[in-house]
Amino acid sequence: MGDIKAVYEIIKDISPYYKKKGEPEAEHKLVYDSSTETLEPVYFFILDLMQDLGMKTEKLSDNFASSPGSGHFSELGQRATIMQQQGAKILGDVNTVLRSVLNLIYDLKEFKIRLKIYTDLKSKDPNISQAARLSLKQLWMDKVDIQKGNSSVKAMALGQAGFQTLLDAFLVADNEKEAKDLDLNDRIKRIVMSRVIEFNAWLGQSERELTKRYGLERAYLKSQVNSLKLYTKWAKPYLVAAAKLQNKDFGRDPALVNVFNTLLLELTLLGKQELKIKEEALEGNLPIEFSKEHFLKSIKRKYYSCYLVDFRFRGIPQRVAQQSHYAFGGLAEVTFRGYALNEEEIAKLYQEIDKSDLELALGFVEGASDESLKQMQEEIDFFLSEEDEKPVENKDSSNPFLALFGFYDKKEASKSKPKEEKQKKKEIGEIKKDSWIEKEHLRKLCTKKAQEATFNLFEIYKKAHGMPAYT
Repeated sequence: MGDIKAVYEIIKDISPYYKKKGEPEAEHKLVYDSSTETLEPVYFFILDLMQDLGMKTEKLSDNFASSPGSGHFSELGQRATIMQQQGAKILGDVNTVLRSVLNLIYDLKEFKIRLKIYTDLKSKDPNISQAARLSLKQLWMDKVDIQKGNSSVKAMALGQAGFQTLLDAFLVADNEKEAKDLDLNDRIKRIVMSRVIEFNAWLGQSERELTKRYGLERAYLKSQVNSLKLYTKWAKPYLVAAAKLQNKDFGRDPALVNVFNTLLLELTLLGKQELKIKEEALEGNLPIEFSKEHFLKSIKRKYYSCYLVDFRFRGIPQRVAQQSHYAFGGLAEVTFRGYALNEEEIAKLYQEIDKSDLELALGFVEGASDESLKQMQEEIDFFLSEEDEKPVENKDSSNPFLALFGFYDKKEASKSKPKEEKQKKKEIGEIKKDSWIEKEHLRKLCTKKAQEATFNLFEIYKKAHGMPAYT
C-alpha cells in the first residue's frame, strides 16, 4: 500500500453525507501497552473478531518506519536493497529484449513495404503492375547489379561513352523478346537481354526469400514478446516487495528518535456488512412496504454498515533467537470508527486508495508513458495477428508492460469475484446525495448498526483482556 492520507479523511472528502456531518457515527479508542508481549496478537484478535461477527474485512493501508539507528532498519534496508537489485537486473533484461522488439518491428515494416511491391506487380491494373516492376528494377540495380562495379547498368550508362541508352532500354524491356526487339545497336541489346534475364531470375527468388524472412522475423517477434512478458512477470514481485519495504516518512513524529531502537506501524482495516432491506423490514426495523418486490427493485444503491479500525503501533523490535525475523512489543493504539456508507461511496474509497497504488507502480518504469506503450503494443498486435490461422478469439493481444503491474492476474481473478468487488474498478464520479428514503431509513438503520457493532468490537476486546469496563 502506498503512502496515502488517513482513510477516514478520504471518507470525509468523498462522501456528501460525511463532508457535511464531519464525524463518524461512533468512535472508540483503546490503548494497550506491553513491552514484553508482542503486538501481533492485538491485531489478529481484532481481525478474527471482525470476521466472527460477520464483517467482510480487508486491509486498506499498511505503513511502517524504523528509526535509522535500529537493527530493524538495517535488516529491512538490506532486504529492500536485494529486492531492488534483483528487480533492476530483470528490468535490464527487459530493456535488452525491448530493444530487440523495436528493431524487429522496424525490420518487419521494411519487409512489409517491399512485399507490397511484389503484390502490386501481380495487379490486374497495368499501370500499378508496371510501376511496381520499375520500382523493383531500381531496387535490383541499387542492391544487386551495382556489385558488378564498372560493368553495372548504371555505371556504364552514366560513366561510359556509347552506353547512354542502356539504362532506359533496361527499364523498358520486361523480357528477353522485348529486349531483342529494341531499336538499338546489337551491343546494347545483348547487354539488356542478359540483365533482363538476371533480373527476372532474381525477381522470383527474392520474393520467396523475402516472404520466408518476413515469416521468420514474425515468429522471432512473437518469441521476444513472450520473453518480455516472462521477464516483466518475474520483475513484478521484486519491485512490489521493494516498495513495501520502504520506510514511510512520519515527519516530525516525536516517537521516532534516530538512535533509538523504535518502530512505528500504521494499519487500517475495513469491515462492512450489507443492509438486508427485506429481512430488516420483515423484522420490523424498516417499514413493511420495504419488503415488497417492487420497492426493492426501485432501490438504486446498496447500503453498508462499515467499521474502520486504525492501528498505530509504537514498538521495540526484538530479534527472535536464532531466527531472522523480529517480534514487536510496545504500545498499541487502536481506534474503532463506525460509518454508514452506500456502495458508491465504498467504490469511490477504493478508487482513491488505488490511485496511490497505480502511481507507485507506474513510477517503476520512469519515462515510459501510457501513449508510447500503447503505440508499441499496436505495432506488435498488427504483426502478430496478421494471417493468423487461429480464430480471432484465440489471438494473444495481451500487453507485456501491463503484466509488470499484475494487470492480468487481477483480470483473471476478477472473473470469479462478486459484483460488488468488480465495482471497485469502475470509475466513480461525483456521488449523488441521499434521497429521502435513503437518508431517513436506510442510512439511519446502517448508522444504528454501525454504532452498536463498533462499540461491541471495542468492548469485547477489553473484556477479553481484562480491561476496565467502558464508562
